[in-house]
Amino acid sequence: MALSKADLRGVLSGISGILVTPYDENGDIAPAKLKPIIDRALAAGVHFPVVNGNTGEFYALTTAEAITMAKSVAEMLDGRAPMLAGIGRGVQDACALAKASAEAGAEALMIHQPPDPFVAPRGVVEYIKRIADASGGLPMMLYLRNDAIGTKAIADLCAIEGVAGVKWATPNPMKLSEAINACDPDIVWVGGLAETWAPAFYAVGARGFTSGLINVWPERSMAIHAALEAGDYAKARDLIRDMSAFEEVRAEEMNGTNVTGVKAALKLLGDDCGATRPPSAWPLTDKQHDKLVGFMRQNNLVK
Repeated sequence: MALSKADLRGVLSGISGILVTPYDENGDIAPAKLKPIIDRALAAGVHFPVVNGNTGEFYALTTAEAITMAKSVAEMLDGRAPMLAGIGRGVQDACALAKASAEAGAEALMIHQPPDPFVAPRGVVEYIKRIADASGGLPMMLYLRNDAIGTKAIADLCAIEGVAGVKWATPNPMKLSEAINACDPDIVWVGGLAETWAPAFYAVGARGFTSGLINVWPERSMAIHAALEAGDYAKARDLIRDMSAFEEVRAEEMNGTNVTGVKAALKLLGDDCGATRPPSAWPLTDKQHDKLVGFMRQNNLVK
């Protein structure tokens, strides 16, 4: 059953945990490998698992594969937590994926910002409206990776019926503050650059954050969230400092090792989810791998 906009606002203020997409030895999707990862995240208290996000290599998947992932994750969640389903690509594929995700049991949609080079802000309004119609009216979170569209265009997008939140994924807290002030106060602004940027975004009014770390160490993500919710920025910074090496590895090669770092860490934990697909980098370099192993050992995640 779909969440109401009011319920979605409450969930979005928690952690949106972006799940990886596992592959088998042939490079085909292998959803069942996610079960121990999902179980670990839910046991730690992660609020809102996300399928078909960027940590899930959304743009490396076919639309059919993305539909399979949405169905499979919904089955594995089995009602234990609400599922947020990533939606994107050309409008026809996006609508097909939105419809299938709604039928699978998604409670809300995360709309990827279209990467097409000829995107008009008013065209994105129509794009989102068509996706909403295809889903039967599921509430939506917009995934904003480029704030160059301007505050006026962001306000127009947030005014679309059904939009309940924005995943802010640009390193511009002051522009985030402007957008918050220009939009309906009921919109939830979610930190979209994971734990590292969460304190800065919280300081200007964001609540909740997205996380790829939850695949590996969900307890740390939850501790950071609790500190920020309590207004204890010093504690949050200390907790983030201890996991900074992980995010540093993921940020290398123009963020091309972002998912690589998560999957390499999962392999070290014994939850092998396969390689990443090109154009993501695979495997880590020796230097990157050594840094990751050091992080895992320092934090007692592996011996």
